[in-house]
Amino acid sequence: MSVRFEPPQASKTLAVMQKATNSNNMKIIGVLVSLILTQTCLAQFKLTKLDKDSIPKSIQYKGNIVEAIRWTDNTGDNIVILTATDKTQSKNAPDDSYSDGALYAYHYLVSGDSTKQTWKVYDYVKECPVDMFLYFLDKTFAVTDLNKDGKAEVWIMYKVSCQGDVSPIPMKIIMYQDNKKFAVRGTTKVKVSATDYMGGEYSFDEAFKNAPAEFRQYAEKLWKEHKVETWKQ
Repeated sequence: MSVRFEPPQASKTLAVMQKATNSNNMKIIGVLVSLILTQTCLAQFKLTKLDKDSIPKSIQYKGNIVEAIRWTDNTGDNIVILTATDKTQSKNAPDDSYSDGALYAYHYLVSGDSTKQTWKVYDYVKECPVDMFLYFLDKTFAVTDLNKDGKAEVWIMYKVSCQGDVSPIPMKIIMYQDNKKFAVRGTTKVKVSATDYMGGEYSFDEAFKNAPAEFRQYAEKLWKEHKVETWKQ
């Protein structure tokens, strides 16, 4: 019978390597589980993308379509439309360097040939003489069923500001479930030196504070993914 002898230092090194490998494996598994759960939440309703030709003629909206989808849940046949207006010259401003802009989100319930608007989000910048930051954030619009009650949660996230400096930009998450509004408000996180940052804080409104934990967890994840300022306009 042969006996393998490992020097104490080598044995210790192997143990450390094994521990690191196990730790990395657990992190990978955690990421995969998170992705699977996220995809499950996002895929519980069959979503149909719409364009201006497939939106019912009875639905009125302002601006250019950014997103438009349709789905069915326990509340009925739903349509949500996100739009943004072009920047326009402000009326009654001191000169033609001032501009206005607006964002809209509309929710409609469809019943046969009739449609009924149940909620609307409207935010804007007016008489802005410097940089306008007013847009929906890419890949943040979502329809989920996090609490599995068969009623969709509709998520939108956007920035809204008029500023000529590099300070943090106001940012919002608005979520609706049925006709109830939930909001997160705060600012982006801006790098001000090699090691220092400013901003990035946020707060839940009362509706979110009293909501199921899954709602706040999803909102926190969304904020964390998008809080660092990119200076896109």
